[in-house]
Amino acid sequence: MASDPNPLLRQVAGLDTQTAIERLDLANPTKIAEVLAALPPARANTILSAMNEDLRARVMEAAPAGTDWGDALRYPEGSVGRLIEDPPAVFRSGTSVATAIDILRETVRQRMVTYLFVVDAGNRLIGVVAFRELLYAERSQPLDTVMLRNPFCLRPGMTLVDAMREVVTRHFPVYPVCEEDGTLVGQVRGQILFEQQAFEISAQAGAMVGVEKEERLATPLMRAFKFRHPWLQINLVTVFITAAVVGIFQDTVDKIVVLAMFLPVLGGQTGNLGCQALAVLLRGMTLGELKPGRVMSLIAKEATLGLMNGLVTGALAGIAIFIVASREPGSESPLFLGLITMIAMAFSCMVAGIAGTAIPLILKRLGADPATASSIFLTTITDVVSMGSFLAMVTYFLM
Repeated sequence: MASDPNPLLRQVAGLDTQTAIERLDLANPTKIAEVLAALPPARANTILSAMNEDLRARVMEAAPAGTDWGDALRYPEGSVGRLIEDPPAVFRSGTSVATAIDILRETVRQRMVTYLFVVDAGNRLIGVVAFRELLYAERSQPLDTVMLRNPFCLRPGMTLVDAMREVVTRHFPVYPVCEEDGTLVGQVRGQILFEQQAFEISAQAGAMVGVEKEERLATPLMRAFKFRHPWLQINLVTVFITAAVVGIFQDTVDKIVVLAMFLPVLGGQTGNLGCQALAVLLRGMTLGELKPGRVMSLIAKEATLGLMNGLVTGALAGIAIFIVASREPGSESPLFLGLITMIAMAFSCMVAGIAGTAIPLILKRLGADPATASSIFLTTITDVVSMGSFLAMVTYFLM
């Protein structure tokens, strides 16, 4: 990467995409190109793709040597193709070690060279030579005799998750990127690949509660408001749904006042359990651990875990409500009330485990980000089921 060209780089690095473009618009295309070249490739390509066509064309025309934004933008966001860079050392099969060294003398002054890529006449990758191997090779030898044949490579259309799964045990500093027919299209540095995946994982926690992946610490106030507010409106609707369910049983709550004390206990416990299932599933999806055909067994496992945890915590909650209800003057059937509490907690926790697993799977099936505001939907389900089932059983059996 290029060094920090000016303070503008430090500003852009900490901004969301739209704000970054507004700041960059104040500079000339050459300066913009210098700043983008100093950013991680994925970040630079995201900013470029959001620019208007005229500005993007002028910036790409002014791009420094070694950038290949035109190719990278052909691939979808979140793919390996968005991270590709122009390889600094590509040689035709049959090139001698001496020729490669002479050519690289100038190249290494401008860019770091880790591997030499050897290609055939059709630009298909046939081998890789570690730069240090040139020190020990005879100058008259062709690169073909010192290269590693049939090297590992990534595909430009691979998702970052798939790429991470492929490279997790290899730990190479640079990976060649080739099309299905072996045509070399670029390279991806291991550091950039891991940094980008780390960013994607860190964005999940925010996405679960409606925080856009684009939002950064330096995002302007009004833009941060626009990012967050729509999801809070959705959350407001879901809270009203929960309130409506409780409202249906208002007479029951008025007659057995102790119920109001334990409704938050039910909602909080089931919500936490559902979030546990949600977090485990999202982690498994990110790491590629979720295999086809295992969905139903996973849902059954989380339902069983929810039931087991619900029985234990429900028993403790039942004892607590029994003690409290027994001290209330005129309270009827405190023992039965404690039993209902345990049953409602066990049932609600079982549903929470199922919901925590099913919600991200449903969102993925619908083509949405599995992490996007999943916590909001999960909280609604757990609150409605826990409070609704508890109040319904109390109403039916005790009223």
